[in-house]
Amino acid sequence: MPVQARRFLRKMRGGAQAHLLEASDGCFYIVKFLNNPQHRRILVNELIASEILAHIQIAAPEYSIVELSAEFLASNPEVHIQLGSSRHAVEPGWHFGSRRPGNPDTMAIYDFVPDALLSQVANADQFRAVLVFDRWVANADGRQAVFFRAQLKDWLSYPGIPPRKLGFVVSMIDHGFAFHGPHWDFPHSAVTGLYPRRIVYDSVRSLEAFEPFLGRVRNFPPEVLDRAMRRIPPEWLADDESALERMLELLLRRRKRIDELIHDCRNAPGNPFPRWTN
Repeated sequence: MPVQARRFLRKMRGGAQAHLLEASDGCFYIVKFLNNPQHRRILVNELIASEILAHIQIAAPEYSIVELSAEFLASNPEVHIQLGSSRHAVEPGWHFGSRRPGNPDTMAIYDFVPDALLSQVANADQFRAVLVFDRWVANADGRQAVFFRAQLKDWLSYPGIPPRKLGFVVSMIDHGFAFHGPHWDFPHSAVTGLYPRRIVYDSVRSLEAFEPFLGRVRNFPPEVLDRAMRRIPPEWLADDESALERMLELLLRRRKRIDELIHDCRNAPGNPFPRWTN
């Protein structure tokens, strides 16, 4: 369900110039605006990617469509787009919100943890999982992730987690450049989607390391994309509906190539899977 922006907290880093806002549901969202500097298609990409990630069960934030009213914008002049020395107003209406884990006053989030901690992340298998996603959707941005410390039972569905065990959890973020960003195509690349710290791939010894996520892509149901399209506000698409349908048709055809796309990554210069030897 859509939510309404209630409070501005701060501006985030990054080319989309997203803002951290509190919404009417009491949750906090990283909000990307329709008139962001990267393109309005970035919002479409975020929504579709969120639906795909949820279906194939990859750790990523939930999303909501966030309404910014004219009254909210008038009372929060800090909410704006800055292009060089020019300040641009954010348009009232519907925007994309990626839910931030927890309350920023009480839960710290990190975009970096040392290697010694990286190997202890409770759901580190998600780096292999999301590489399958990124290769399939031709994510043209570097893989981005955030880490936070939490009760594992609240965030993971793995069996046997003790009820009071704390640990680091990873969540995969920022999917505006899935589908090659605003271009909506799938250029050939052997390295898209790789996380820069290759220690996360140390356990990869064969293609089997990427299951069950490879299978979930091979058998991905078109109905998920149909549902995602119905959830896109019309103003995000403008006259792009036909272009989006063509892009999604190509995406579905790429399902049968997912094994090949992982192999391409392995065969690229600087093989990220040095333990995959045969």
